Amino acid sequence: MMLNANQLLEKYAAGCTSFHGAKLAGTNLTEADLIGINLSQADLHSAILVLAYLNRAKLTKANLVATKLSGANLSQADLVGAMLQDADLHGAILQGADLRSANLTLANLLDANLLDADLRNADLGGANLTGACLRGANLREENRRYTANLRGATLRKADLRGANLTGADLSKVDLRGANLSEVTLRGADLSGADLSEANLKGALLTEANLTQANLRGANLFNIKLERAILIEADLASVNLQGALLADAKLSKAHLARANLTTARLSRADLSRANLWEAVLKDANLTDAYLARANLTKADLTDANFTRAELSSATLTGAILQGTTLPDGRIND
Repeated sequence: MMLNANQLLEKYAAGCTSFHGAKLAGTNLTEADLIGINLSQADLHSAILVLAYLNRAKLTKANLVATKLSGANLSQADLVGAMLQDADLHGAILQGADLRSANLTLANLLDANLLDADLRNADLGGANLTGACLRGANLREENRRYTANLRGATLRKADLRGANLTGADLSKVDLRGANLSEVTLRGADLSGADLSEANLKGALLTEANLTQANLRGANLFNIKLERAILIEADLASVNLQGALLADAKLSKAHLARANLTTARLSRADLSRANLWEAVLKDANLTDAYLARANLTKADLTDANFTRAELSSATLTGAILQGTTLPDGRIND
């Protein structure tokens, strides 16, 4: 069914809301009021829907490639399987929208509102999510096959508070300055990601892969990194106070001047890690592996190194007041 803008608007105004499979490529529907419209499987390629009202619209498997949707209201819209490659969604409202299995590769979602959106299995590869709000959004892995792809996406200063990103692919993603407090990233791939200055306070990253990730200046207070992979990660000067790092792999990690006060590092692999001037007061390093680790000038006051491997570590200038040594003796 081929329609122009006037025909669509006239039919909609007359009470017709079903336009399944309609051919509307390139159509200009700027500021159109199309609340609740059914455009499932419609061809809206390169259409102009700037500031349009598409609340609760049905756009299942619609072709929205290169469509201009900046400022559009798509709250609670059904966009399951929609094709949104290279679409402009700058400032769009997608609160509560269902975007499962949607293709958003290279889409512009700058400052978009994705609060409580369902993004499971969505492809956001290379998308620009700078400043976007993803609070409460669901990107969780389901049956180990239903994972959001954010590889190479830009999420700089994005608000992801409380989002579920279990198993998500965030490798090499730009998350500089993003708010990830209380976010769930269990088993997520963040290898090579830039998390500098990000807020990860209270975040859950159990079994996450952060190999070669940049976490400089990030807030990792009370973060849970149990069994996480942090090989060659940059954690210089970060706040890891109270962090759970049991069984974490931190070999060759850069932890110079990091604050690890009361951190739990039992059985952690810190071989060849750089802990120069790091603060490990009251930290638990029971059974930790510190082969050739650099602990020069580190503050190890009251830290517990029971059964830890420290024989080849560098401890020049380290503060060992009240430290429990590998053999169980407490240093005076």
